[in-house]
Amino acid sequence: MSNDYRRIAKDGIWDNNIVFAQSLALCPLLAVSGTASNGLGMGLASTFVMIASAMIVAMLREVITPQVRIPVFILIIATLVTLVDLWMNAWLHDLHKVLGLFIPLIVTNCAILGRAESFSSRNQVLPAMFDGLMMGLGFTMVLVILGIVREVLGSGTLFANAALLLGNWAAFLELEIISDYKGFLLIILPPGGFLVLGFLLAGKRLIDDAIEKRQMFKQANDPIDGATLVNS
Repeated sequence: MSNDYRRIAKDGIWDNNIVFAQSLALCPLLAVSGTASNGLGMGLASTFVMIASAMIVAMLREVITPQVRIPVFILIIATLVTLVDLWMNAWLHDLHKVLGLFIPLIVTNCAILGRAESFSSRNQVLPAMFDGLMMGLGFTMVLVILGIVREVLGSGTLFANAALLLGNWAAFLELEIISDYKGFLLIILPPGGFLVLGFLLAGKRLIDDAIEKRQMFKQANDPIDGATLVNS
Protein backbone atom coordinates (compact mmCIF):
# COMPACT_ATOMS: atom_id res chain seq x y z
CA MET A 1 0.00 0.00 0.00
CA SER A 2 1.36 3.37 -0.99
CA ASN A 3 1.80 6.27 1.37
CA ASP A 4 -1.24 7.97 -0.21
CA TYR A 5 -3.49 5.04 0.67
CA ARG A 6 -2.06 4.92 4.16
CA ARG A 7 -2.81 8.61 4.59
CA ILE A 8 -6.36 8.11 3.29
CA ALA A 9 -6.89 5.26 5.75
CA LYS A 10 -5.48 7.25 8.66
CA ASP A 11 -7.64 10.26 7.78
CA GLY A 12 -10.82 8.21 7.48
CA ILE A 13 -10.39 6.15 10.62
CA TRP A 14 -8.81 8.71 12.94
CA ASP A 15 -7.35 12.07 11.90
CA ASN A 16 -10.29 13.28 9.79
CA ASN A 17 -12.98 11.01 11.22
CA ILE A 18 -16.51 12.07 10.27
CA VAL A 19 -17.58 12.37 13.92
CA PHE A 20 -14.38 12.86 15.92
CA ALA A 21 -12.78 15.47 13.66
CA GLN A 22 -15.55 16.89 11.46
CA SER A 23 -18.48 16.65 13.93
CA LEU A 24 -20.82 15.61 11.11
CA ALA A 25 -23.71 13.10 11.02
CA LEU A 26 -24.43 13.63 14.71
CA CYS A 27 -28.20 13.32 14.24
CA PRO A 28 -28.23 9.66 13.11
CA LEU A 29 -25.27 8.95 15.34
CA LEU A 30 -27.13 9.86 18.52
CA ALA A 31 -30.53 8.65 17.36
CA VAL A 32 -29.70 5.07 16.35
CA SER A 33 -26.76 4.22 18.62
CA GLY A 34 -28.90 3.04 21.54
CA THR A 35 -27.64 -0.47 20.81
CA ALA A 36 -24.55 -1.79 19.04
CA SER A 37 -26.70 -3.70 16.54
CA ASN A 38 -28.48 -0.57 15.39
CA GLY A 39 -25.20 1.31 15.13
CA LEU A 40 -23.63 -1.48 13.06
CA GLY A 41 -26.62 -1.59 10.70
CA MET A 42 -26.64 2.16 10.11
CA GLY A 43 -22.86 2.25 9.75
CA LEU A 44 -22.79 -0.49 7.10
CA ALA A 45 -25.62 1.15 5.14
CA SER A 46 -23.81 4.51 5.21
CA THR A 47 -20.53 2.87 4.23
CA PHE A 48 -22.09 1.25 1.17
CA VAL A 49 -23.54 4.59 0.06
CA MET A 50 -20.18 6.32 0.56
CA ILE A 51 -18.28 3.71 -1.47
CA ALA A 52 -20.83 3.55 -4.29
CA SER A 53 -21.25 7.33 -4.53
CA ALA A 54 -17.48 7.83 -4.52
CA MET A 55 -17.09 5.34 -7.36
CA ILE A 56 -19.82 6.91 -9.51
CA VAL A 57 -18.69 10.49 -8.90
CA ALA A 58 -15.07 9.60 -9.70
CA MET A 59 -16.14 7.85 -12.91
CA LEU A 60 -18.21 10.83 -14.03
CA ARG A 61 -15.94 13.61 -12.80
CA GLU A 62 -14.89 14.54 -16.35
CA VAL A 63 -18.50 14.60 -17.53
CA ILE A 64 -20.21 16.53 -14.73
CA THR A 65 -19.83 20.27 -15.24
CA PRO A 66 -18.98 22.48 -12.25
CA GLN A 67 -22.24 24.40 -12.57
CA VAL A 68 -24.45 21.37 -11.86
CA ARG A 69 -22.10 19.21 -9.79
CA ILE A 70 -23.88 19.63 -6.43
CA PRO A 71 -27.39 18.73 -7.73
CA VAL A 72 -25.92 15.76 -9.60
CA PHE A 73 -24.04 14.56 -6.52
CA ILE A 74 -27.23 14.79 -4.45
CA LEU A 75 -29.17 12.89 -7.13
CA ILE A 76 -26.57 10.11 -7.15
CA ILE A 77 -26.57 9.84 -3.37
CA ALA A 78 -30.39 9.92 -3.20
CA THR A 79 -30.64 7.13 -5.77
CA LEU A 80 -28.21 4.94 -3.85
CA VAL A 81 -29.95 5.60 -0.53
CA THR A 82 -33.30 4.67 -2.11
CA LEU A 83 -31.81 1.37 -3.30
CA VAL A 84 -30.40 0.69 0.19
CA ASP A 85 -33.73 1.57 1.79
CA LEU A 86 -35.65 -0.80 -0.50
CA TRP A 87 -33.09 -3.58 -0.02
CA MET A 88 -33.15 -3.31 3.76
CA ASN A 89 -36.95 -3.21 3.78
CA ALA A 90 -36.99 -6.43 1.76
CA TRP A 91 -34.20 -8.40 3.41
CA LEU A 92 -33.63 -6.80 6.84
CA HIS A 93 -37.15 -5.68 7.60
CA ASP A 94 -36.77 -5.69 11.41
CA LEU A 95 -33.67 -3.52 11.22
CA HIS A 96 -35.42 -1.29 8.69
CA LYS A 97 -38.31 -0.76 11.15
CA VAL A 98 -35.90 0.13 13.95
CA LEU A 99 -33.83 2.59 11.92
CA GLY A 100 -36.94 3.96 10.24
CA LEU A 101 -36.65 7.48 8.86
CA PHE A 102 -32.89 7.65 9.47
CA ILE A 103 -32.18 5.43 6.46
CA PRO A 104 -33.64 7.91 3.92
CA LEU A 105 -31.97 10.70 5.88
CA ILE A 106 -28.58 9.29 4.85
CA VAL A 107 -29.13 11.54 1.83
CA THR A 108 -28.70 14.56 4.10
CA ASN A 109 -25.46 13.26 5.62
CA CYS A 110 -23.08 16.15 4.92
CA ALA A 111 -20.08 13.86 5.10
CA ILE A 112 -21.13 11.90 2.00
CA LEU A 113 -21.74 14.99 -0.10
CA GLY A 114 -18.60 16.61 1.32
CA ARG A 115 -16.35 13.71 0.33
CA ALA A 116 -17.92 13.60 -3.14
CA GLU A 117 -17.13 17.28 -3.60
CA SER A 118 -13.71 17.46 -1.93
CA PHE A 119 -12.19 14.09 -2.87
CA SER A 120 -14.10 11.81 -5.25
CA SER A 121 -14.62 14.51 -7.91
CA ARG A 122 -10.86 15.20 -7.95
CA ASN A 123 -9.36 11.70 -7.87
CA GLN A 124 -9.29 8.39 -9.72
CA VAL A 125 -11.86 5.67 -9.04
CA LEU A 126 -9.80 3.40 -6.78
CA PRO A 127 -8.54 6.14 -4.41
CA ALA A 128 -12.06 7.59 -4.30
CA MET A 129 -13.60 4.22 -3.40
CA PHE A 130 -10.91 3.59 -0.81
CA ASP A 131 -11.58 7.00 0.71
CA GLY A 132 -15.29 6.20 0.86
CA LEU A 133 -14.52 2.86 2.51
CA MET A 134 -12.26 4.39 5.14
CA MET A 135 -14.64 7.25 5.90
CA GLY A 136 -17.48 4.77 6.18
CA LEU A 137 -15.51 2.45 8.44
CA GLY A 138 -14.53 5.38 10.65
CA PHE A 139 -18.18 6.40 10.95
CA THR A 140 -19.23 2.79 11.62
CA MET A 141 -16.53 2.46 14.27
CA VAL A 142 -17.87 5.44 16.21
CA LEU A 143 -21.47 4.23 15.85
CA VAL A 144 -20.58 0.77 17.16
CA ILE A 145 -18.41 2.04 20.03
CA LEU A 146 -21.11 4.48 21.08
CA GLY A 147 -23.73 1.74 20.80
CA ILE A 148 -21.63 -0.69 22.84
CA VAL A 149 -21.09 1.77 25.68
CA ARG A 150 -24.73 2.88 25.77
CA GLU A 151 -26.09 -0.66 25.53
CA VAL A 152 -23.80 -2.14 28.18
CA LEU A 153 -24.38 0.70 30.65
CA GLY A 154 -28.05 1.07 29.79
CA SER A 155 -29.19 -2.54 29.48
CA GLY A 156 -26.31 -4.80 30.49
CA THR A 157 -26.36 -6.53 27.10
CA LEU A 158 -24.23 -6.44 23.96
CA PHE A 159 -25.57 -6.67 20.40
CA ALA A 160 -29.02 -7.58 21.71
CA ASN A 161 -31.35 -8.93 19.01
CA ALA A 162 -28.48 -8.92 16.52
CA ALA A 163 -29.80 -12.06 14.80
CA LEU A 164 -33.28 -10.54 14.50
CA LEU A 165 -32.01 -7.24 13.13
CA LEU A 166 -29.02 -8.27 11.02
CA GLY A 167 -29.76 -11.90 10.18
CA ASN A 168 -28.93 -15.32 11.61
CA TRP A 169 -25.21 -14.85 10.93
CA ALA A 170 -25.07 -12.26 13.76
CA ALA A 171 -26.41 -14.60 16.46
CA PHE A 172 -22.92 -15.17 17.88
CA LEU A 173 -22.66 -11.46 18.73
CA GLU A 174 -25.48 -11.53 21.29
CA LEU A 175 -24.11 -11.43 24.83
CA GLU A 176 -25.41 -10.71 28.30
CA ILE A 177 -22.68 -8.69 29.99
CA ILE A 178 -24.39 -7.97 33.33
CA SER A 179 -26.93 -10.52 34.52
CA ASP A 180 -30.05 -9.37 36.39
CA TYR A 181 -29.23 -5.76 35.48
CA LYS A 182 -32.16 -3.37 35.87
CA GLY A 183 -30.73 -0.89 33.42
CA PHE A 184 -29.80 2.79 33.34
CA LEU A 185 -32.45 4.55 31.27
CA LEU A 186 -30.60 7.88 30.94
CA ILE A 187 -27.78 6.32 28.91
CA ILE A 188 -30.21 4.84 26.38
CA LEU A 189 -32.08 8.13 25.92
CA PRO A 190 -30.67 10.99 23.72
CA PRO A 191 -29.08 12.85 26.69
CA GLY A 192 -27.06 9.73 27.40
CA GLY A 193 -25.86 9.74 23.80
CA PHE A 194 -24.57 13.30 24.20
CA LEU A 195 -22.78 12.36 27.44
CA VAL A 196 -21.10 9.26 26.01
CA LEU A 197 -20.10 11.11 22.84
CA GLY A 198 -18.55 13.88 24.93
CA PHE A 199 -16.43 11.36 26.83
CA LEU A 200 -15.37 9.70 23.56
CA LEU A 201 -14.31 13.05 22.09
CA ALA A 202 -12.37 13.85 25.25
CA GLY A 203 -10.72 10.43 25.10
CA LYS A 204 -9.63 10.98 21.49
CA ARG A 205 -8.17 14.35 22.44
CA LEU A 206 -6.16 12.75 25.27
CA ILE A 207 -4.88 10.02 22.94
CA ASP A 208 -3.88 12.59 20.30
CA ASP A 209 -2.05 14.66 22.91
CA ALA A 210 -0.22 11.58 24.20
CA ILE A 211 0.82 10.60 20.66
CA GLU A 212 2.04 14.13 19.94
CA LYS A 213 4.08 14.28 23.15
CA ARG A 214 5.62 10.88 22.40
CA GLN A 215 6.61 12.00 18.91
CA MET A 216 8.13 15.22 20.26
CA PHE A 217 10.09 13.26 22.86
CA LYS A 218 11.31 10.82 20.22
CA GLN A 219 12.43 13.64 17.93
CA ALA A 220 14.21 15.41 20.80
CA ASN A 221 16.16 12.24 21.62
CA ASP A 222 16.81 11.21 18.02
CA PRO A 223 20.61 11.17 17.41
CA ILE A 224 20.18 12.57 13.90
CA ASP A 225 18.06 15.44 15.14
CA GLY A 226 20.52 16.06 17.96
CA ALA A 227 23.43 16.22 15.52
CA THR A 228 21.47 18.58 13.32
CA LEU A 229 20.83 20.86 16.27
CA VAL A 230 24.52 20.84 17.24
CA ASN A 231 25.67 21.63 13.69
CA SER A 232 23.16 24.42 13.37
